Amino acid sequence: QVQLVESGGGLVQAGGSLRLSCAASGGTFSSYAMGWFRQAPGKEREFVAGINWNGGSTRYADSVKGRFTISRDNAKNTVFLQMNSLKPEDTAKYHCAAGYSRVAVLASRTDFAFWGQGTQVTVSS
Repeated sequence: QVQLVESGGGLVQAGGSLRLSCAASGGTFSSYAMGWFRQAPGKEREFVAGINWNGGSTRYADSVKGRFTISRDNAKNTVFLQMNSLKPEDTAKYHCAAGYSRVAVLASRTDFAFWGQGTQVTVSS
């Protein structure tokens, strides 16, 4: 069982930056591919970014490519999401997720077995 706790959300003006962190405990962190998803009010939870077990492969939603960067530190059991050039449409609750994979980057919600409670990101115009 893996527990995930996100932090780093907040209120930022359009064009600004935030760095989200997700600390994992209770499992072998390097056994898991990690992902970030977001959910705005009234909308489906959507994939934002994913990273494989050793950070060698990443994948991004088209809406965040070139602005967001996912990374991980297996020694610290933490995954990060650096968000630059934020837009009002990035406003959502951001969740990290863990899925068992030692090879692939995961991107589907059903691939992930463990989820954090989320951290709110609000971008003002």
